[in-house]
Amino acid sequence: MVRRTQQHRKHAALKLGGVGVLAVALLGGGLTLASAADDAAQPQTANCPTVRDKLSDVPAAAVAGVEQELATLDKQIAEANARLAQQAANPQGGANFVQNAILGPLASKRTAALDRIGINIARVGGERPDLASLATCGLNAAGVPSAVNGDAGAGDAGADDAGAGNGDPGDGNSGAGDAQAGVAQRVSCPTVADRLPAVPAQAAAEVQRELANLDKQIAEADARLAQLAVNPQGGPNFVRNAIVGPLEDKRVAAINRIATAIGRVDGNRPDDLVNLARPCSAS
Repeated sequence: MVRRTQQHRKHAALKLGGVGVLAVALLGGGLTLASAADDAAQPQTANCPTVRDKLSDVPAAAVAGVEQELATLDKQIAEANARLAQQAANPQGGANFVQNAILGPLASKRTAALDRIGINIARVGGERPDLASLATCGLNAAGVPSAVNGDAGAGDAGADDAGAGNGDPGDGNSGAGDAQAGVAQRVSCPTVADRLPAVPAQAAAEVQRELANLDKQIAEADARLAQLAVNPQGGPNFVRNAIVGPLEDKRVAAINRIATAIGRVDGNRPDDLVNLARPCSAS
């Protein structure tokens, strides 16, 4: 009887070991969950309207607040995508689970952030934009990245172009510069999402949260640069010492958490990821 029980446990362990390992490639604002055995496991991503490109003539005094809320919107999308990745790996609920548990709450959070954008603009004498229609999100097809505001393009929120973020991989490097009164600089840092190794499914949500954290850090630095454009301070090294340098330190911590999350699951901690923490620049 003991021998039969041991054989049964061994057989069960072999069956579990034969299950294909799930890996994730984080592209854009979404998670692409790849399974050699089951394409159906690939998650969909949130399909939300971009906001930055719908804004125009944002007063300089409102730029910092608006940038913070745009970063919040992107973080909300990243969190929803992390939940969608978990749902793909471990389905739960009924036919309306995604709408009721993920997309519905996302729309409510977006409504609040969009309201705060309008309040920021109106508070300093600007015309409050009607952004309510941008709150509702749908779903992209599996593997299609979410559009995010970190690099949305044509909007005018007090700077020329958005720096490359982890929601939209690209060349994150640009020349360094010093702040000029009235002209808001933007931060550029190496992207991380497009340079990750295969991420185990169990680590997907945590990695996505840290990618969103990296984008939020850049957005906060951009907000400080926007404030500096309105109210210049410090000497020629102020941007490097007070904004870019501390940003790089925060990125080291976030990227180390990404590496730890991956290594905790499969034992292969990608230590070289920390090299992507710097250099960041402002221009």
